[in-house]
Amino acid sequence: METAASHEYPAPRMMGPVTYVRQVAAVADAELRKLLRDPTELFSRAIQPILWLVIFGQVFSQVRGIPTGRIGYLAFMTPGILAQSVLFSAIFYGIAVIWERDLGIVHKLLVTPAPRSALVLGKAVAAGSRGLIQAAIVLLIALALGIELQWHPGSILVVLLAVMLGSAIFSTFSLVVACIVKTRERFMGIGQVLTMPLFFASSAIYPLDLMPHWLQVVARVNPLTYLVDALRATMIAGGESAHGLATDFGVLIAVFAGFTACAARLYPQLAR
Repeated sequence: METAASHEYPAPRMMGPVTYVRQVAAVADAELRKLLRDPTELFSRAIQPILWLVIFGQVFSQVRGIPTGRIGYLAFMTPGILAQSVLFSAIFYGIAVIWERDLGIVHKLLVTPAPRSALVLGKAVAAGSRGLIQAAIVLLIALALGIELQWHPGSILVVLLAVMLGSAIFSTFSLVVACIVKTRERFMGIGQVLTMPLFFASSAIYPLDLMPHWLQVVARVNPLTYLVDALRATMIAGGESAHGLATDFGVLIAVFAGFTACAARLYPQLAR
């Protein structure tokens, strides 16, 4: 009897850009329909940024030893909490892919003519759309706390692009991990190990200058640092970029391209 392990999936056929975009959109649409059927996850995800901003932020805003430049500490950490929300919601995206593997959905996707990269990009686009909902939640909390935000259309557009790109990066990274470990138990353990180091080894809640030298080195290769930097420069009135928006987006795009290529290569391994 033929098994999944011995099955060779056909190589995707060459297709034009319009067809490729349609394939990506179809995968993204299927992913978003899952969210519409069960929106409770969005409400549960809103609790964490509320706790961080209302409790942690209010307390640490009284500490004067954290240099945050021209803005208060609560405003300083708000982009970091948005980036954290994006990270925490996207990093466990791979668990759904493992569920799809167990249900046989991955096998069905692999026999379609869609390129593997289209399957990965479709999931990344869906994750980016979920990130926009996280952004809306954090912005509403920031407004309620009286944090002065930038409402220039260009700034809002950059914030939304950064959030979508950040969500796509960490969801694709999550997919890479899922393709390697293949079991929910292992994935949950690795996901829990990765999230907090990624968060604390970034500029989300304190400037890089406060870190010891070795941690600064780690933070500078952490994509979350560049996501936070882009958000801080465009989201908060008076916020500044430590690296420059061109550098921030250049690093994020390069990381996303690398994870996408890796995930597209590893995706067929899920079915084995």
